[in-house]
Amino acid sequence: MAKIKKNSHKVLYRKYSYNIKYVMMLLTVLLISFFLPKQPRFRYEFEKGKVWMNKDLISPFSFAILKTEPEVSTDKKDALESLLPIYRYNPDLINVIEDAFLNEFEVKWRGSTIDERDREAVRESALSLLKSIYQKGIIATQPKHLQGNKFYDFALLNNNVSKVVSTQDVFTVPTALQFFSTNFKVTDLRIRELIINLVEDHLQPNILFDEKMTAVVQTNTINSLSTTRGMVQKGELIVANGNVVDDETFQKLQSFKETYEVQTKTIGDSKLVFLGQLILVGFIVSLLMVFLYMFRKDIFADNRQLSLILLVIICMLLALTWAIKINLPSLYYIPFCIVPIIIRILFDTRLALYLHLLVILIAGFFVPNSFEFVFFQTTAGMVAIYSIRNLVKREQLLLSALFILSAYLICYVGVALLREGTVDEIEWINFAPFVVSVLLSLIAYPVIYAFERVFGITSDVALIEVTNTNNKLLRELAFKAPGSFQHSLQVANLAEAAIFKIGGNALLVRAGALYHDIGKIENPQYFIENNTGVSPHDKLPYEQSAQIIIKHVHKGIEIARKHQIPESVIDFIRTHHGNTRVDFFYQSFLKNSPEKFVDENIFRYPGPIPFSKETGVLMLADSVEAASRSLKNPDAQRINDLVERIIDYKLEQKQLDNCDLTLKDLETIKLIFKTMLMSIYHVRIDYPQTT
Repeated sequence: MAKIKKNSHKVLYRKYSYNIKYVMMLLTVLLISFFLPKQPRFRYEFEKGKVWMNKDLISPFSFAILKTEPEVSTDKKDALESLLPIYRYNPDLINVIEDAFLNEFEVKWRGSTIDERDREAVRESALSLLKSIYQKGIIATQPKHLQGNKFYDFALLNNNVSKVVSTQDVFTVPTALQFFSTNFKVTDLRIRELIINLVEDHLQPNILFDEKMTAVVQTNTINSLSTTRGMVQKGELIVANGNVVDDETFQKLQSFKETYEVQTKTIGDSKLVFLGQLILVGFIVSLLMVFLYMFRKDIFADNRQLSLILLVIICMLLALTWAIKINLPSLYYIPFCIVPIIIRILFDTRLALYLHLLVILIAGFFVPNSFEFVFFQTTAGMVAIYSIRNLVKREQLLLSALFILSAYLICYVGVALLREGTVDEIEWINFAPFVVSVLLSLIAYPVIYAFERVFGITSDVALIEVTNTNNKLLRELAFKAPGSFQHSLQVANLAEAAIFKIGGNALLVRAGALYHDIGKIENPQYFIENNTGVSPHDKLPYEQSAQIIIKHVHKGIEIARKHQIPESVIDFIRTHHGNTRVDFFYQSFLKNSPEKFVDENIFRYPGPIPFSKETGVLMLADSVEAASRSLKNPDAQRINDLVERIIDYKLEQKQLDNCDLTLKDLETIKLIFKTMLMSIYHVRIDYPQTT
């Protein structure tokens, strides 16, 4: 009863799995449509210098013409240049300076023999000059933006009253000291030097730059600047059909677009916009499902793989929505090329390109200059797919990023030259978002690893790691069952060469070949390729010997799963013998025990039979390579007969019924096996002698 409850969810899943994919499809459409921007989209595309190909555009409402960025920058610059820096006058500083001066004066002159009246006259004369200097004012050092100007005007605040003053009308510390030195008259040079030094120690600016107030005034001034110039009235012609979009018209169109998008946030019916999004997104997702049903039925039938594909679409379009909502300076920062990279590595080239185009088509409805956007992203996506078509080294991932960046650069330069007609006008700073996008696309590789773990999908990157013969499990096979390891290497070479020729995943079939006999790690001496002496089967019944041989399939699956070998590789372990018989022990049993009843299933592998090109080729390569070792004097004829006999036997046993191998494929496989085996056994071909 507990077992029934435990497996009930599996039964329900199998029963309703076909409907689940449509639920996922519906949720994907609803989720994408719910988060996409809801205001109506501006319908026109336009470029400066191009002919307006649409109908005459009449303004449906009045709007202000926005200034261009250079115009706004010029206005800001002129406004800032016309603003005066603000300084504050400190009237209390003179009292502090006077007290300090008098105290030091008394200290310097204490014990002096100079007459009291003369000393008083010197003090009053110096103090009078010092006061006159501070009344006129000593200005502090220049602010950074005015350094280098000898003279300039500034606004002087004194008791909250502002007046314009020139730096020519006030002192600096050096000019104040010079003024004092010139106007301080005393006959005793020693006393004069002493007083001048004393005054120099007490000269401080009392006109100080108010940086905070200046910044506030500058900010308020910039904020008060008008960003518009002129108006377009309701019903006025913006541009006529066939007219060239010049600078003035372009600015009107740009202003109309921005005003339209702001107004439609409140004017447009968001429910109808949502309905339009549902229709478009639903149609595109439906096209994807039809594509999978027609060309990739394996993915269509696998809800895990299907959910991964839908998740990638959702994440990319939600990233686009987020970028639009936060008003990202450029939508080219978003790494759209991450989609074809992930799908290509996890699935195949055709699906990667198709899915990338669908994502870009949806995104094109919500980005400015959508044709240009689609062009950039489509070409970059194609380059991304081409650059990792045969992934055999990890450095190809970095090279792919470089190729994508090169594609962006070529497109950017081409579009810029087409638009501007001159190299000097290319704004290279606008290429920065593409660089960031390419760098972000490298996130695809850790994401791929996460997807492999979560969704149970095997990428080419994972297969590269698995096929490394320094892998712990393969080293164990080489140590415990060296004959089986060498056999696996030869099978890998045969199968890889064949699948490469007829078309298929050569990396996957190589991985499958290396691990197909991994179960022979347990009891390796029971397999002839590892046996160096008396066979242990000589002391066992034929039924038991057959079961030991068959067991290496079950044991191989168990060992592979324990070491987290991908399921796609484990498929080769379970199918490489199909459901064939262990004929040697079966025939031996019939010959030596004719009177006994025989249960054929005892001598038969559990299967299943191969279900793909790759698993089918591996079965043939395994059988041919193993049989070739029994040839005592291999020559061209014997190898030819062996290959023909083995493959014909598999066909008779219906072991290839479920894989996609055609008769033409089988002929190609035969030729490759014969050629490679002759090379392995150094068979010389006898050429007819000429007379």
